[in-house]
Amino acid sequence: MRRRLALLCLVGLWMQPLHAQVAAHILLQDSPLAGFQYHAGKALWPQMRAGDALSLVREPDNPHDARAVRVEWRGHKIGYVPRRENADVARLLDRGQALSARIVRLAEVRDPWSRVRFEILIPLQADRTP
Repeated sequence: MRRRLALLCLVGLWMQPLHAQVAAHILLQDSPLAGFQYHAGKALWPQMRAGDALSLVREPDNPHDARAVRVEWRGHKIGYVPRRENADVARLLDRGQALSARIVRLAEVRDPWSRVRFEILIPLQADRTP
């Protein structure tokens, strides 16, 4: 993964003018939101939109999952990164890696696992101003 990341950075920087600021990201994962039905999501649903930013908060002391990563929308807990998909995200957050997340899709369906789909991104940013 490090080699691929380094190669993408180098190629992206080479293709930009020297004065430009390069801002991009790598898609780490696309997931359904776990636990939506148990948290504030139902009350917040009418306000949520695809494209909205989400916050990822590590919960190492969570009694149900030592790798738990809470997902928040505007400071409200709306669920978690699914347990079967949270190992890499937890490891990166524990190492201090900046991650961003956003809502990809909202669907008004009965299955709570299908209501919110979100993606987690690794931001890449380099200031090339001479």
